[in-house]
Amino acid sequence: MSNTVPIRIIAHIKNDFTTKFGIPRQSGLVDSLKSTIVFEPEYRNPEAFRGLDGYSHIWLLWQFSQAMREDWSPTVRPPRLGGNTRMGVFATRSPFRPNSIGLSSVRLEEIHLNTEQGPVLVVSGADLMDGTPIYDIKPYLPYTDSHPNATGGFALQSKEAVVKVECPKEQLEKIPYESRDGLIAVLAQDPRPAYQNAPERVYGFEFAGYEIRFSVAEDTLTVHDISKK
Repeated sequence: MSNTVPIRIIAHIKNDFTTKFGIPRQSGLVDSLKSTIVFEPEYRNPEAFRGLDGYSHIWLLWQFSQAMREDWSPTVRPPRLGGNTRMGVFATRSPFRPNSIGLSSVRLEEIHLNTEQGPVLVVSGADLMDGTPIYDIKPYLPYTDSHPNATGGFALQSKEAVVKVECPKEQLEKIPYESRDGLIAVLAQDPRPAYQNAPERVYGFEFAGYEIRFSVAEDTLTVHDISKK
């Protein structure tokens, strides 16, 4: 019996993150981030979406396309634990897994069945990079998928802001209006690696076609410059 099975890419996601740095660490942390799911031609039959409008949230099964490896390790170093402590790969959501598969719960905002690209879905709260391949979509069922009393191990994190964001108005106005709230919410989660805490260091990441430069001191993140890429 073969130990491999074929798996098809059904869609790709489109959003403001062209690099991995800055992407929310989990889905649902930044609800103001909007993404569009564009399907491959084979899967653009509107019938495949019948009944989907009855759900508020969906699951995305996707590929860690920027973190694929031929081999795997039974332990990884979660950034949340400082990048030095090893944990079992199956106790983490690390992208470095036996199979490079991600799982995200997102809010389904809109369904457009008749666009030039066929049916597209608009979702919020995704933690995927622009262009990420999607393997499957399934409806989120609150009566079975939600576990309010579940324990979160070492990965506990609140959706509340981690830092206060200070961004000059003239800098923020460079960002397209519809993406500004998402950017501020991303910054408020402190996108730095958890083990880095150098107040003098200036970090940068790409968002919506712009380079965002910032530093963090104590509980305040300060945006220094936003420039067109």
